[in-house]
Amino acid sequence: MLKHIVALSGAVLLSGCATSQATQEETRQYRTESMQAVKSSEDNLSNQISNLQLSIDNQNDYIESLEGQLAIMSNRVDNLAKQNARVLLAPKQEEQQPKPKAPVSNGDLVVLGSIETVKFEQINQTFEARIDTGAATSSLNAINIQEFERNGNTWVKFNLSTDKAEDAEPTWIEAPLIRYAKVRQSNTTKTHRRAVIELWINLGDVREKAQFTLADRSHMTHPVLLGREFIKDIALVDVSKEFIQTEKQQ
Repeated sequence: MLKHIVALSGAVLLSGCATSQATQEETRQYRTESMQAVKSSEDNLSNQISNLQLSIDNQNDYIESLEGQLAIMSNRVDNLAKQNARVLLAPKQEEQQPKPKAPVSNGDLVVLGSIETVKFEQINQTFEARIDTGAATSSLNAINIQEFERNGNTWVKFNLSTDKAEDAEPTWIEAPLIRYAKVRQSNTTKTHRRAVIELWINLGDVREKAQFTLADRSHMTHPVLLGREFIKDIALVDVSKEFIQTEKQQ
């Protein structure tokens, strides 16, 4: 009987030890798995933080790029505003000195052809002029432009002659310098600084003091160009005809 009791007790003890070892093994495995899960979560969180930081850095770089582009656009807008202000300044100056109105008959505007003959009173000579409604200002062929001072004021002297012969006599004109104008050709964005003068001209029954920019027009078909500022309020242009108010030079 005693032997049975001892054997049973030993079996119980062995069973308890086995159970305790199994429980400890499960506990160690659980802890290991838990630590691995925590480490995996930490790694995932670290990767997410790194990706978020990278995204923030990329956004900051993009914002800096946009700020740079905005600064460039702002400078361009300022430059355009200054250019527009300079362009608008010239008409205001001209409005302060209105031209005398040309005589017209029956209250009607004078009708001009696309080409007319004009006479410059200062030199008492006539030249063919192209009437161009596409040009804002009038222009003269001016060769060998020279600036000089007279009575404390700036004057200009230039040759208006269109005769290309070697023995041709120059046709000199002297006039006070009114201002400088920036002129841009229709086929380019580059501007040119040109002197502006005033001269009295006769065109048929029309007598006007007109402002002209001075430029080398020797390559043009006509030495004189009359623009919109000259013909506004006094004349209309029939581009299909020539020499309506004047006779063609012989």
